[in-house]
Amino acid sequence: MNKLNLSELYNYVEEHISTFHQKRLDYIKNKVDFKKILEHKNPYLFKAKNILTAQDLIKGFLDAYLQSQEETLFGEFIEGLAIFVCNKIYSAKKSRLTGIDLEFEKDNKIYIVEIKAGWNWGNSSQIRQLKINFNDAIKHFKSITDKEIIAVNGCCFGKKKNKNPDKDGYLKICGQEFWQFITGEEDFYIEIMEPIGHKAKQKNEEFIEAYSILINKFTLEFSTHFCVDGKINWNKLLEFNSGKKNNNK
Repeated sequence: MNKLNLSELYNYVEEHISTFHQKRLDYIKNKVDFKKILEHKNPYLFKAKNILTAQDLIKGFLDAYLQSQEETLFGEFIEGLAIFVCNKIYSAKKSRLTGIDLEFEKDNKIYIVEIKAGWNWGNSSQIRQLKINFNDAIKHFKSITDKEIIAVNGCCFGKKKNKNPDKDGYLKICGQEFWQFITGEEDFYIEIMEPIGHKAKQKNEEFIEAYSILINKFTLEFSTHFCVDGKINWNKLLEFNSGKKNNNK
């Protein structure tokens, strides 16, 4: 077990969180399409919430559309950070096995780890695939070593544990316990908060400007096509979103 150099941690986080912010900015500047946000979100929900203005509706559609993209980008960052620190402390390596993110030895045991950002990440078919990936990886390692092989689903935040690891065939470790598992440091989950937030205000200013421009642009476009006498034409919006015939596509 090695000691993590904090300057290395800060340098890694600063470099890669900048990449997260840049990808997030590039996405909103170049990849958000007006028609797609109207097609991919639920107009019934916004009608039920009694949305009355075009700007509120566009903001709601856009925020919901962007959230999944941001979660994906940040998930890539936080998972990469976990691999980085585990490599520094336990000489872990990025696994080449299907569905396994990293593998390392600790206390004379081989750990194979699939990393997820949050604890509530998968449906039943995804959990089933996780178990298949773990079983295949365990078979691989048993063919080359006599050491105990332990499969771990590591989640970067949250508290939930699997109730029956013997039955499921893997451990589920979340939040503080996960970061302690891969670093040996009890408070590591707190230590990474400061570097992640480094210069966050400055990095978000350009994003907020681009986001505001998009809200104004899409609100004008929506008002032109889906408002009548200043009121949202919900039937026309629903026809565009869900109708069999859609001449706007």
